[in-house]
Amino acid sequence: MEAPPVTVMPVTGGTVNMMEYLLQGSVLDQALDSLLHRLRGLCDNMEPESFADHEMVYLLKGQQGNPFLLRARRSLAHLATPWHLRYLGQPEVGDKSRHALVRNCVDVATSHSLPEFLNEMSFRMDHEFVAKGHIFRKGSLKVVVSKLFRVLVQGNTENTEPLSLSSLVELSVLAPAGQDTVSEDMRAFAEQLKPLVHLEKIDPKRHM
Repeated sequence: MEAPPVTVMPVTGGTVNMMEYLLQGSVLDQALDSLLHRLRGLCDNMEPESFADHEMVYLLKGQQGNPFLLRARRSLAHLATPWHLRYLGQPEVGDKSRHALVRNCVDVATSHSLPEFLNEMSFRMDHEFVAKGHIFRKGSLKVVVSKLFRVLVQGNTENTEPLSLSSLVELSVLAPAGQDTVSEDMRAFAEQLKPLVHLEKIDPKRHM
């Protein structure tokens, strides 16, 4: 099985077609409670939103170049909510003055027949995982702390095991193109989380 994708964003709702500004890091399990305590003090919501999601990553191989990739995600905690289909564009990492990774993000709420639709469109499921964690918010900033689990039997989200002894931490902002000043706010917020977690501008191509 391939490694999980670099982004784990929980199902929220609505449709989004904007730029995503992103910083990422990880925190060891033994330091997780300390990080959550720090976030409760820094963020607007003292008690974070909890989530448990199942994500499937689909590929469509073209005639040339990299395969086209889509992410289908559903909530395990609220089964009646819509599925979400997410597309993430190629990251813009060339600008050294920009403190966050930037990429186009399209997020659409769909019906529960999304997997069947993708199969009929000749996509194939590459891998799947379960993400469980918490969402904190500070103005337009969103912090997602998630523990990733490998699905041992395809489609069976009850049969999982942790992927690592750490949790993924992501600080993100959705904004129109050209709003690079938000990366300054992100850097300032990330500084307040050190040394518990070091959030960085990570190029996913280097980790494939």
